[in-house]
Amino acid sequence: MLMCKMLLSINPEHVENIISGKKKFEFRKTRCRSSIDKIIIYATSPVMQIIGEVDVTNTIIDLPEKVWSLTAEHSGISKSFFDKYFLNKEYAVAYELSNVQLYKKPLKLEDLGLSYAPQSFVYIA
Repeated sequence: MLMCKMLLSINPEHVENIISGKKKFEFRKTRCRSSIDKIIIYATSPVMQIIGEVDVTNTIIDLPEKVWSLTAEHSGISKSFFDKYFLNKEYAVAYELSNVQLYKKPLKLEDLGLSYAPQSFVYIA
């Protein structure tokens, strides 16, 4: 199977929680291709660098309440934050994360041929 990576823009506070292991799920409103096996982490302002990558071991797509019940313990966010994020959404997407690999030297978006941070995600070959 071909490996497929996507770059996600993630708030630095959430990035810290992913690195510490407190946040083992990354939530999104939009589902990407099912073949994603790595997420490249772009820490948004004020960091504005690609700091590493993480393996995707599972993708959960379901009603927001069901997704919360499966991910709450390791969500790294509050229920109120989750509810606000998924307000009026029919489904929620949760990427289960493992094996965070920080880069020795953070990358710039330009290093991957990107001129701006993606609003949601961008596939990386």
